[in-house]
Amino acid sequence: MRRLFPVTDETPARTSGEAFETEAARGAAPAPEGAPTRAAGPAPDTEDREWGLLELAEAYAYPAGHDAWLRANMVSTLDGAAQHEGHSKPISSAADMRVFGVLRALADVVLVGAETVRQEGYRPARARADFAALREEAGQTPAPAIAVVTASLDLDFSLPLFTSPLTPTLVLTGAAAAPERVAAAERAGATVIVAGDGMGVDPARAVRALADRGLARMLTEGGPRLLGQLVTAGVLDELCVTVAPMLTVGDAQRITGGPSLAVPSHYALVSLLEEAGFLFGRYRRA
Repeated sequence: MRRLFPVTDETPARTSGEAFETEAARGAAPAPEGAPTRAAGPAPDTEDREWGLLELAEAYAYPAGHDAWLRANMVSTLDGAAQHEGHSKPISSAADMRVFGVLRALADVVLVGAETVRQEGYRPARARADFAALREEAGQTPAPAIAVVTASLDLDFSLPLFTSPLTPTLVLTGAAAAPERVAAAERAGATVIVAGDGMGVDPARAVRALADRGLARMLTEGGPRLLGQLVTAGVLDELCVTVAPMLTVGDAQRITGGPSLAVPSHYALVSLLEEAGFLFGRYRRA
């Protein structure tokens, strides 16, 4: 895995008069007289190797000084598909799954939509020995909680996600949710949190409710409809997106779903990694 574009809070912004390294300075043959020169930024880390899990944890660490920080982790093909035949696994890779595991290991809670739980066969997050000391030092539970966003509570509460999680699963719903479904969730061992006045969940209220429970480091894995709602509500702080070097054609969903924004939401690139043609971008809200 190569680091193509490292950016940190300590990276100074260049001024317009600051000199850039040229091809000639790196030992390349000089350009023909009169040819335009190409400005080059800092030399990237081109070493192609498998990064250690703790190295990735440092690269993706949550920023300090925030009461709540919501990041998303999604995968997309070159032509914008977030899934193939209803699942994200066919467009993933071994490196993508390493990053996926690290992002989960850093989070207090993983926020996910009910449709994604049904389609992807979600299971409870597991404790990982590689991150045990890191999580203990941060005052976290051995594994993050899973928080399912659902209006209908149309879920199979006999699944291990509800009956045998290491950290109790949370269910976020609205005040108008069917009482019998709420009772079924609670009987299965889930903690039900009301985060909306009607049937649905208010994204901003959901984020506040999780933060109030001490779950400040939040990660959402979608699906597209939930991510679209979080972006529209203005509560998504960071997007980690894997771009798979694949084309699927078809009419698969994008990583966000829902009505278009009146004004696009802008994000700034923080870092970019690459492995086997897969790009791993990290963006923060500008």
